[in-house]
Amino acid sequence: MNAEKIPDIIIGRLPVYLRALQRMADNGVKTTSSQELGEHVGISAAQIRKDISQFGEFGKQGTGYSIGYLLDKLREILKVDRIWDVALIGAGDMGHALANYQGFQNRGFRIVAIFDNNKEKIGNKIGEFVISDAEKIVEGIKAANIKIAMLTVPAPAAQSVADKLIQAGVRAILNYAPISLNVPNNVKVQYIDPATHLQRMTYYL
Repeated sequence: MNAEKIPDIIIGRLPVYLRALQRMADNGVKTTSSQELGEHVGISAAQIRKDISQFGEFGKQGTGYSIGYLLDKLREILKVDRIWDVALIGAGDMGHALANYQGFQNRGFRIVAIFDNNKEKIGNKIGEFVISDAEKIVEGIKAANIKIAMLTVPAPAAQSVADKLIQAGVRAILNYAPISLNVPNNVKVQYIDPATHLQRMTYYL
């Protein structure tokens, strides 16, 4: 299957389905229908069936989906049937919050390295992690073979740090800096800017 042929908007909904299915499984539910899953996530049953069918036939007419099987398949499709090592760049307030967040590990990710350029922070710990010097990003990430990074640096520094990450072999960047990054086509960037999401919501208020 060519990953590039599946619209990104569909890929974006799969983790939403995954989270809802996991919640059902945690509550002891064994099977579900597209109708029931749709009620959990606020997406139509027809859309869910269409999204999932892009990757194969995982349900049966009249009996619905086996939750355990569909969970396994979605994890496989999203490649979170393994644990991905992640580098965190920026040990400010957001960096601290992400480093201490307990919700990554059980969803396929673990932070294994933290970098900052503030000399007063280098060598200090956040939880079990020692903050490394941002000057050593390229060699540190290459040595650990890390492919994913979270960027929580100020906007003016974001592009130069992203350039270093790409040089180190990072292929996916979760960017919290309120700036668009220039990256090669083979590098994926997701933007998380809370102010932008708030502005999108206030339109409706």
